[in-house]
Amino acid sequence: MKYNIGFSILLPVFMLLGVSGNVEALQSQTKDNRSPNIIIIFADDLGYGDLSSYGHPTIKTPNLDRLAEEGMRFTDFHVTSGVCTPSRASLLTGSYPIRVGLASGYIPGREQDIGGKKILPWGVLIPLSEYGLHPDEFTIADYLKKEGYTTGHIGKWHLGHHPPFLPTRQGFDYYFGIPYSNDMGHNNYSFIKDGFISGPTPILRNEKVIEVDPDQSLLTRRYADEAIDFITKHREKPFFLYLAHSMPHVPIAASHHFKDRSEYGIYGDVIEELDWSVGHITKHLDKLGLDDNTIVMFTSDNGAAVWEGEGGWVWTSDLDGRPTAGDLNYRSGSNEPLRGSKATTWEGGFRVPFIVRWPGHIPAGSITEQLTTSMDILPTIAAITGGQLPNDRIIDGHNIWPLLSGEPGAVSPYEAFYYYRYDRLQAVRSGKWKLHLFRPEEGRTTMLYNLEEDIGETTDVSEKHPEVVKRLQRLADEARRDLGDSVTGQEGKNVRPIGEL
Repeated sequence: MKYNIGFSILLPVFMLLGVSGNVEALQSQTKDNRSPNIIIIFADDLGYGDLSSYGHPTIKTPNLDRLAEEGMRFTDFHVTSGVCTPSRASLLTGSYPIRVGLASGYIPGREQDIGGKKILPWGVLIPLSEYGLHPDEFTIADYLKKEGYTTGHIGKWHLGHHPPFLPTRQGFDYYFGIPYSNDMGHNNYSFIKDGFISGPTPILRNEKVIEVDPDQSLLTRRYADEAIDFITKHREKPFFLYLAHSMPHVPIAASHHFKDRSEYGIYGDVIEELDWSVGHITKHLDKLGLDDNTIVMFTSDNGAAVWEGEGGWVWTSDLDGRPTAGDLNYRSGSNEPLRGSKATTWEGGFRVPFIVRWPGHIPAGSITEQLTTSMDILPTIAAITGGQLPNDRIIDGHNIWPLLSGEPGAVSPYEAFYYYRYDRLQAVRSGKWKLHLFRPEEGRTTMLYNLEEDIGETTDVSEKHPEVVKRLQRLADEARRDLGDSVTGQEGKNVRPIGEL
């Protein structure tokens, strides 16, 4: 069943979730025994082509390859933004980031003239931001806590570092990690606020800072060990673990266990250590006898940062002389065969790996080419666990259990999917067609691509298919009315407020 985004709030909850008899049988089975544990592993800036199961020729990821062999691999899975904060807001709320007020870093007075339009330039929250995910938003953690789960978040948060916006105020029983990006300590933000230099990078346990300026080469290992401890402590009842790694966001770093090990250099070292962390967790689940009753999901917040040749920078403890782009050379991540990178609305910014395993429920070794998004995770979890989502707000995601379970004939639930760059609508997808609407960098406003034949977005076919262009432009108009668009100046009718101090 397909829904137009603008009408989803009018549907009864059972229709919104698309619960079928197949899911009802699954709910009955889990209630008779025990609801499944749920683990979401979220990498930071990991690209579509960074895993060996997605085609990387030299980076070795045997644990993630095994996860795919034992579950389902998605080839057309999208996040909702090319940068951190908006993407994470969508994952947890099941809604477009512009709907929940977090499409950009929201810094009033810092608008820039781009293509003749006044545009907010900053895409993420930073240490001087006084905003965050609104405490009234309903997250995956809120939902699962209501269903009797113990909920924990380990790693990068980046949805507000002030107390009202921390994970412990958004449904999580436990938090350990860095509240924003790992490159935001000791930064000069004078271009935004005169004289503002951020403090050291903090590590929090719940709401208390327990350490500053951690050795970033140990972050992946420390997060994995914290995950093991959380699983062990809460193995007797259903748990939800949201593990959001800091890597491979710059400044990248790998521990001595993986440094200089990959054929691909330091970036490969980092990805292979992330892969190790996945194996560390799945082996522990097996040791505790939890493997068969635990859903494990792996994805990334957006595509990889890529550059021509060599460049980028890695972590150093010399805070005053931190190297900048180009000072230390290494090969970047890969979004192959996609065009674009992080922070863009090309496929390379939005399309990312997605692997899901649940032994006995998700067909092993399966692949789906259907369009799905990170917004679907919340509604799908609700369908699997048999609870209800709130009916007082629009949730843009869909229940994709029919796809996950291998139901014959299951198709993408999306009539349209929207690509926002911060608060401006730049592209719309419907089926195999993707229409770019606002690309001042290329000096163009309309470019149409057939993604089935041209996944790399190389050949504009808008002149050959004017009827498709018109249909997708109508869908874009629906999004503008519903969600807004700073390019046209239209305010969305169904957006919710950002959290403010």
